Amino acid sequence: MRILLTGAFAYTPAQLAQLKNMGLEITFVQDEREPLEMDVSAFEAVVCNGLFLYNDIRRFSSLRFIQVTSAGLDRLPLDYIRAQGIRLCNARGVYSVPMAEWAVGGVLSLYKHLNRFSEQQKNRLWEKDRTVRELAGQTVCIVGAGSVGTACAQRFKAFDTTVLAADIRKPPGGFDAYYPMDKLQDALARADVVVLTLPLTDSTRGLFDAEMLAGCKHGAVLVNIARGAVVCEAALVAALESGRLSGAVLDVFETEPLTESSPLWQMEQVLVTPHNSFVSGRNGERLFHLIEENLRAYLNQGGKE
Repeated sequence: MRILLTGAFAYTPAQLAQLKNMGLEITFVQDEREPLEMDVSAFEAVVCNGLFLYNDIRRFSSLRFIQVTSAGLDRLPLDYIRAQGIRLCNARGVYSVPMAEWAVGGVLSLYKHLNRFSEQQKNRLWEKDRTVRELAGQTVCIVGAGSVGTACAQRFKAFDTTVLAADIRKPPGGFDAYYPMDKLQDALARADVVVLTLPLTDSTRGLFDAEMLAGCKHGAVLVNIARGAVVCEAALVAALESGRLSGAVLDVFETEPLTESSPLWQMEQVLVTPHNSFVSGRNGERLFHLIEENLRAYLNQGGKE
């Protein structure tokens, strides 16, 4: 089977040899953002990330299998993929642990005013802060109870919190209560911490607008490790300035990099990081295992036969 691999994943020589031993005829391109000048009509499988943002998928006339290296699918022509019956696999579970750790760490940083203490350390200032908060006993709402959301729930529960799930379907377990998406505002009204881990779709784009944010519990903290476009940033800034939200932990933004003029940079109650929550030294091992596993399953089922 002919397969196209891109630089979206850094394969080791041993990993490439492993894939070749599966009977794969490999072509590798480093930069998937460049238009491919080669004939791509014979590729039955592709492992990529944003390849089809820059190359017309219709040129891949033999394509039957796509593995993306991201958890999100918003960078793909999903209607075409479904219509053609192409098997699509994402990186489900690969980034869940580091993202969940980051979410908990960000909330703790805000609750314990760690940025303020860091500044005091730089200035050799010994000054107690009697306003730090305790996470135990709080209510956390996870909006999007998939792999990342479930990993977040496990870790927040370890801090003696009550964890709610809001999703289009009821998760199998790990949550104290479930709210369907048409009852999302009921969940938000209870939550001291709101963690966004839902995918970006037509129905979730701009979901957290001024009206939705106004329904949050007064003084809640918003964590976004989903996609920036799920939240209306102007409405978020207004909610932070008004005190409706007491803080935000933000790793994704409507426009990336975050523009220098954004007021979010200067807000003491906001933690801004550069779409970094998924990073871990163990991701490569997990992702290659998943790529290999999904390719073997496809080959064992007869490929396009």
